[in-house]
Amino acid sequence: MSLFVGVDVGTGSARAGVFDTKGTLLASHANNIQMWRDGDVVEQSSSGIWQAVCASVKAAVTQAGITPDAIKGIGFDAACSMVVLDRQMQPLSISTTDDASQRNVIVWMDHRAKDQAERINSQGHSVLDYVGGRISPEMQTPKLLWLKENLPEIFASAGQFFDLPDFLTWAATGSLTRSACTVTCKWTYLAHEDRWDDSYFHQIGLAELATENYSRIGQSIVPPGTPLAQGLTQAAADQMGLVSGIPVGAALIDAHAGGIGTVGADAQAGPLATMAYVFGTSACTMASSAQPHKVSGVWGPYYSAMVPGLWLSEGGQSAAGEAIAHLIKTHPAHDEAMEHAADAGLALHDYLLLKVSERVLNPREAVDLVGTRLIVPEFLGNRAPHADPEATAVISGLSLRCDIEDLIKTYVAGIFGVGYGLRQIMNAQAAQGVAPQSIVISGGAGRSDAVKQMLADASGYTVLSTNSPEPVLLGAAMLGAMSSGHFASLRDTMSTMSSVKHVFTPSSPDTHKKHAICFKAFEALQKTEQDLRAELGHQEISPVSKTSKRTGSVA
Repeated sequence: MSLFVGVDVGTGSARAGVFDTKGTLLASHANNIQMWRDGDVVEQSSSGIWQAVCASVKAAVTQAGITPDAIKGIGFDAACSMVVLDRQMQPLSISTTDDASQRNVIVWMDHRAKDQAERINSQGHSVLDYVGGRISPEMQTPKLLWLKENLPEIFASAGQFFDLPDFLTWAATGSLTRSACTVTCKWTYLAHEDRWDDSYFHQIGLAELATENYSRIGQSIVPPGTPLAQGLTQAAADQMGLVSGIPVGAALIDAHAGGIGTVGADAQAGPLATMAYVFGTSACTMASSAQPHKVSGVWGPYYSAMVPGLWLSEGGQSAAGEAIAHLIKTHPAHDEAMEHAADAGLALHDYLLLKVSERVLNPREAVDLVGTRLIVPEFLGNRAPHADPEATAVISGLSLRCDIEDLIKTYVAGIFGVGYGLRQIMNAQAAQGVAPQSIVISGGAGRSDAVKQMLADASGYTVLSTNSPEPVLLGAAMLGAMSSGHFASLRDTMSTMSSVKHVFTPSSPDTHKKHAICFKAFEALQKTEQDLRAELGHQEISPVSKTSKRTGSVA
């Protein structure tokens, strides 16, 4: 029996799953990961992450009831956070806090490098043509520049800067080889030319990385799924409860693992016609094309960053599932809803979806629940298509109601707001020739069939779901399957281990018209917020001065 392990490290947990050659999930296990957050600064510990990974793998294999020698390959994916190690390959803190000894990971959502990103963008290097025209503070070169400017001793003494997926494969194999996925999508590596661009690093103030021939960010770069070194080391095998030497494939960013785990499901249509949408804490859209298409505000085009031989256009929403969770948590009826959900033995999201189903016969009619409530859920800025990290959320149609009925309205409007953001990305891509015909969803926030239908209605596109309950984990396991040699190519792996379960088509013309009206208003609210920031010069209102009189004046 040939089985494969997939490991997925998200923002809050590490998960491991055991799959067979047909993509059937036999067992999975998750462990939480600690995160420190203070405004724009978000940090983690690579040691804590690795411990959670090993514990999850060991538990998943035990739950599957198999012997360790049944595992023939392992693959990893992770959020695109940056890991810093010293020259002895030990964690090197990147934190400015007092309790910083283990905080050596700048989490993907950390926006401390917004100023550095703006400076890089103002210089207009041609490398930016392959990140949608503007680099994001979520990417790694702005973070490296922040580190050099704010913690110069740490930057100088660092031995390695890893993207988290590449850190995991290093911890598993000892190999410093990076995945083309990570360095192309987040570090400005030009995969279509197999090179870094020296002039970019000299221009932005990171010349030493070029001078040292990129020894700290990646000299050996291979396609995802490529077998690394001699496989699993004895030390890693002991921690995971596995056998040493098991093949380990070059990793993927977590969203891209969701893409690999889903876009091959419709084997007849193929990955060119099917766009991946990973709907989790944040959301990511990944559309493949045979030729490069430069779409303003959409990251890429990246060559072979997901599906080998194809160009990837990657959009995203910085807050998706997290935006909906925030809307629920801050609503006055949150505590009451939590009590009702607990009494019903349901998670809060499931309880709210139950309430929706009691009010409409079909999720297609959910648009009638929201009235004029409209939400632009850009609590963490706009990734695509505006590449505007300063963007903020807008909510309209509020009243003085604060009961559960109003919470349901806000919840549904939040889902539609995410769907309108998805629609906006699709429109921007289509205008430049990237035009998939359907969207296939993965990620925890999009598990519900009702949510999938609401996203189909809001976006105007057919939405697919796959048979795997864990498509992101499956994508990681596919890397292990490919590295083992069981499949001839990653495309073969994708079409064999995934398949379509359900199809959700956009609703009736009447519903489509309502969503079209809401989408027009969505873009108008978004534009108004952009104009307001521009008029005010991005100024925030200062708190009332301690010395000012209580006349309503502000300092």
